Amino acid sequence: MTTRVMGTHGYAAPEYILTGHLTAKSDVYSFGVVLLELLAGRQSVDRSRRPREQNLVDWARPYLKHPDRLYKVMDPALECQYSCRGAEVAAIVAYKCLSQNPKSRPTMREVVRTLEPVLGMDDDFFPAGPFVFTISVEEDKVAGVKVEVEEKPQHRQSHQDRHRQKYPNSSIHAGIVLHSREGMVGGDYTATLRRQRRASSHHKERGA
Repeated sequence: MTTRVMGTHGYAAPEYILTGHLTAKSDVYSFGVVLLELLAGRQSVDRSRRPREQNLVDWARPYLKHPDRLYKVMDPALECQYSCRGAEVAAIVAYKCLSQNPKSRPTMREVVRTLEPVLGMDDDFFPAGPFVFTISVEEDKVAGVKVEVEEKPQHRQSHQDRHRQKYPNSSIHAGIVLHSREGMVGGDYTATLRRQRRASSHHKERGA
């Protein structure tokens, strides 16, 4: 028996790194990392990103328990073609699996029981084709994970549009009124800001 830490950096549970002892709950943590990678479309460790985003778990975990902020984590490559409810369930499972306290993590059997219903979720935002999410569990340890997706072309929405539809009262998408020399300008904050900048630049050029 050895207590030397083995495995890929970014997937090892905190207690395993500290003690070198591998338990079933350490496997649950590692599965949580894999599940988070599937949701975010990112590697567990990516040195090419900004410092605060290089470690996926540290950056993303705080968002996972907030449905109205989950869109910040979801993989843009999915182009919003997934079940919102399913994503929220998977995010909560990942959040619990990634708990710093091993006793707070679910067992793999509980993980499987929670994720299985996601396959049947077909809320309004699920125009994608069918997919198969397979978890092999042996003696309460993860033996394998397999995801197969059948693509189905549909009308695609941006993440911002998707979030606006699901959380219409969010301050992130609230209409903002700006006051300019030409009067009051309403509408989308970003678009309005661009118009204001263009108008300001035009006035400066004419005044030069």
